[in-house]
Amino acid sequence: MTTANPIPADQLAKLANTDIQRLAARMAQDVFAGVFRQAAVTDAAPDVGVLGEVAAHCYDWCQAAASDEARALRLAMLISGLDQWGLAYTQAFKLDAIHPLTALIGGLRTRLDARNDMLFQKYFEQIDVVESDAIDFKVDLRRGIHLALWHAMAACETAEQIEAIVQALGSMMLALNQQMPELGWRLLADALANIQIALLSDVVPESAQAQEGTQQLFASLRHALPQERYQAILAHSGQAVVAWQQASRVKKD
Repeated sequence: MTTANPIPADQLAKLANTDIQRLAARMAQDVFAGVFRQAAVTDAAPDVGVLGEVAAHCYDWCQAAASDEARALRLAMLISGLDQWGLAYTQAFKLDAIHPLTALIGGLRTRLDARNDMLFQKYFEQIDVVESDAIDFKVDLRRGIHLALWHAMAACETAEQIEAIVQALGSMMLALNQQMPELGWRLLADALANIQIALLSDVVPESAQAQEGTQQLFASLRHALPQERYQAILAHSGQAVVAWQQASRVKKD
């Protein structure tokens, strides 16, 4: 692995440009947040009416694309994002399942006919297998997931709670590094840069919990990752933090 290697072309960019990919990541985050709140409020069966409205909104956005292929890709990104948010939260908070999320994803899939379901499965697998495909979606999605868990850690009240989330977050990051051996380090660097920016900015009040948990996270990655890769991640994230600091000073001047 060398940091100088260029990123291969995104083969899906012609069907979903950078803006669409980033919007898909944000939609997955917003939809998951709403579904998770519903799951947290009640242990009862999912609210079919609410889930139906959410599914219709997602479906309409996918249908707004210009072709069957582009529509299938939008849905593949959306469901991939929801899957990854669900997996992250079940692991971090030791949940058995998030039933409204399962119901929502099932509802979106059942709207597809045989041909469109085949297209969906093709793009869903391609996103998972080809590292550079839908890369803007992947970067934004993982940034959101990692930051959300880091914010949850920063709000913890006990050392045990902090350690549990840090352990889950670190494991997710290491799994991502294994799943994406060529480009995963870039996603990790982006996440770590945004964590450091959150600490330096007014977005998150600095706290002992946030500092301690962040130090634990960096230490766990340093011990678990090959030194070359960890140093590449640090260098890349450091450049992003410096760029943010310079941009912040320009705004103040």
